[in-house]
Amino acid sequence: MSHEPETPRVRLLIVDDHPLVREGLRSRLQAIAWLEVVGEAGSAREALELIPQLHPGLVLMDVGMREINGIELTRLLAQRHPAVAVLVLSMYDNPEYVQQAMQAGARGYVLKDAPSADIIAAIEAVCAGGTFLSPAVSKRLFRGQAPKPLVSHRESEILACLADGLSSKQIAERLDLSVRTVETHRQNIKRKLGIEGQAELIKYAVEHGRRYREDEG
Repeated sequence: MSHEPETPRVRLLIVDDHPLVREGLRSRLQAIAWLEVVGEAGSAREALELIPQLHPGLVLMDVGMREINGIELTRLLAQRHPAVAVLVLSMYDNPEYVQQAMQAGARGYVLKDAPSADIIAAIEAVCAGGTFLSPAVSKRLFRGQAPKPLVSHRESEILACLADGLSSKQIAERLDLSVRTVETHRQNIKRKLGIEGQAELIKYAVEHGRRYREDEG
């Protein structure tokens, strides 16, 4: 009798400097069968120590931490542990914070007072390779003039490479990444920009290449 292999659970690390918040999040999330809360960190330094030990696939990140804040830590993780997805969970709905977090490499931004269903939906979206913004955040962010597309620093680097005519293999060599990681970034860029095919993505990169070279620098 054959058995279907179990879907591996998503390993989650909670990073927040308030113990009560961490405890509340753990209690809300540990009941989800496909999610495993592997640890908690009360500071950026602690998180940087735990990640190589615990190998989380997802970090649930607070913004307002002492010393190194969540946005700076997100930027560090994008550089040191690019395979780890970051979902920001914050009490601030300030559009500037949202843009900074997403540009630092976060895959989503959810408010702490959001319903549990929103937080779970955000985790599902991010784990599937997508992005997520709380509805309240989206309303504030996109009110009035549309902002610059929210791409991370790494995605800006890849767009700049595409503008230079490089293939995924060449981009991987230039940025010291795997080809698979480059392809994942390309898919995320297309999703964020609402672009369908590879040709359209390259056309966009060429037309807007100067802006992304400035970001890369």
